[in-house]
Amino acid sequence: MDLSDLNNLDLKNVAQAPMGVKALLLSLLFLGVLALGYYLDWSDGLKNLEAAEIEEQGLRDTYMTKKRQVINYEAYKQRYQDTEQALAAMVRQLPNRSEIDALLTDVNQAGVGRGLDFDLFRPNSEVVSDFYATLPVNIKVNGGYHDLAQFASDVAKLPRIVTMHDINLNPTKDGKLAMDAVLRTYRYLDDEEIAAARKARKEQNK
Repeated sequence: MDLSDLNNLDLKNVAQAPMGVKALLLSLLFLGVLALGYYLDWSDGLKNLEAAEIEEQGLRDTYMTKKRQVINYEAYKQRYQDTEQALAAMVRQLPNRSEIDALLTDVNQAGVGRGLDFDLFRPNSEVVSDFYATLPVNIKVNGGYHDLAQFASDVAKLPRIVTMHDINLNPTKDGKLAMDAVLRTYRYLDDEEIAAARKARKEQNK
């Protein structure tokens, strides 16, 4: 096709134009139709397709997550039951309100049984948590190093939970040791105390 054919093209008489010019015009017309179609319709369709692909991937990810949860459901269920049993076993180790005095007596007797002299044995105010209360007891005892160590071991072996904190040892004039410490024992709350504790927390959060 000669470029002069385009210069001499009469749009009113395209039918008489050379074949090469006609082919070129048809190609341009086809490209124009494609561009117009893309602009008017296909671009939205491609956007919708892209959104659908993203949604499909999200659904696939959700499906795989749910599938893993279903596969591991029995393991999760067993773990939950084991945790409940462990918690129940720990709660059974907590004394109730009526048993606290007996527990404190046991702690005192553990020290006396090791030949320790108590200069201080003072229970403090309870600290209430969700379903249990912590009772700190300040103690000061005098005795030999091995006797103090055995006392700490005896306290740890009590059937009820008693923990020892803030231990401080100092030598005495008679060659022994004075041990200052805080014992913490725990008791579970009854239903009324749990309800009262929850009510108190709600009041504080208002």
